[in-house]
Amino acid sequence: MLDKDKEERRLKKVKIMLMRNPKFALWSGIMMVGKTELRDDFPSAATNGRDEWYGREFVKGLDDKELAFVVLHEALHKAYRHLFIWKKLDEIDRNLTNAACDYVINLQLVDMDPTEQVIAMPRKQGKVYGLLDRRFKGMNTKQVFDILRKEQEEGGGGQGEGEGGFDLHDWDGAKELSAEDKKVLEREIDQAIRQGQIAHQKIHGKGAGGMNRELTELLEPQVDWREVLREFVKSVCNNKDVSSWRRVNRRFLAQDIHMPSLIGERVGRIAVGVDTSGSIGGDELNTFLSEVQSIAKDVNPQAVDLIYWDSRVANHEEYSESDMPNIVRSTQPKGGGGTDPTAMMAYLKEKNIKPEVIVMLTDGCIGDWGDDWPAPILWTISGGASNVFAPVGKTVHIKN
Repeated sequence: MLDKDKEERRLKKVKIMLMRNPKFALWSGIMMVGKTELRDDFPSAATNGRDEWYGREFVKGLDDKELAFVVLHEALHKAYRHLFIWKKLDEIDRNLTNAACDYVINLQLVDMDPTEQVIAMPRKQGKVYGLLDRRFKGMNTKQVFDILRKEQEEGGGGQGEGEGGFDLHDWDGAKELSAEDKKVLEREIDQAIRQGQIAHQKIHGKGAGGMNRELTELLEPQVDWREVLREFVKSVCNNKDVSSWRRVNRRFLAQDIHMPSLIGERVGRIAVGVDTSGSIGGDELNTFLSEVQSIAKDVNPQAVDLIYWDSRVANHEEYSESDMPNIVRSTQPKGGGGTDPTAMMAYLKEKNIKPEVIVMLTDGCIGDWGDDWPAPILWTISGGASNVFAPVGKTVHIKN
């Protein structure tokens, strides 16, 4: 019993040490999210995105610096919401998704303490144990996943320093969390990250650097995606009426007043692309299309082209001015294959559709975003993928 208490005390001691350390105070709040359990029947460490488990024998085999590294590793899985954002990748290939998540986190942790003053990657017989590859510096999980998958298909191997992963990812446990549990967790993680930021600033000052891009994006204030969508469309499809003396305004002739007529330069088409590769729910789609329908009423475009796509264009619906109020009721989503928005980009060119603005709804699990869109484009990212930003156009994240 005393031996068991010893490992529990070690785990608590390491967490407290990290919370008080100037280098890692940033993560102090996130280390308190969920429950932490030491188990006799568990081979390593794991998280379901909220809770953490550590095998007792696994902990015994680590020194304090290695244990600190593993604790932070699990904390970053939670902070970046890996088991929720990348669930679609898990359905494609669980092993590659696990590896991609670990490559991202381990490289960040190594760079936080390169001389191993406080944390150190676990080692077996003097060799690094865990996935580490400097090719992936600055990449997110999806980018790493795509590289690993391509190498797997080509029969190649990695070039990293480490061997194998040292933790497990409880994807099935994450799926079992209820919708309400996920909402509560989302708030807890957000609050924990901001508490960690406050602790970091107390030590380093408000202008402190050292925060990576992913965390900086997580700390950005949330905006109402509806307002961003409305402002984006209106800023492009502005009122184009101009006055002209070529045609006298007849309304004022009875008063013997000659005024110019307004010649309306009609707003053109709005193209709306919807990712139907599988992860966008009906309620989410209806909310999005209701907003598009409302905006169309305001800007009065010539037509709305509603295009459903996955790895190809699965359906194209055209709505004229009289049809626009029926978009939500009339639409028939089709698709369900891969995810390639460039299929829509090519389709617009093939059909000679020249919209004034393009609005896309997607979960953000995209490899090629395209770079030759025929109009300004806004990507609305659903599914909680708050660290995904399109490299082309503008991005807003849906927060209901």
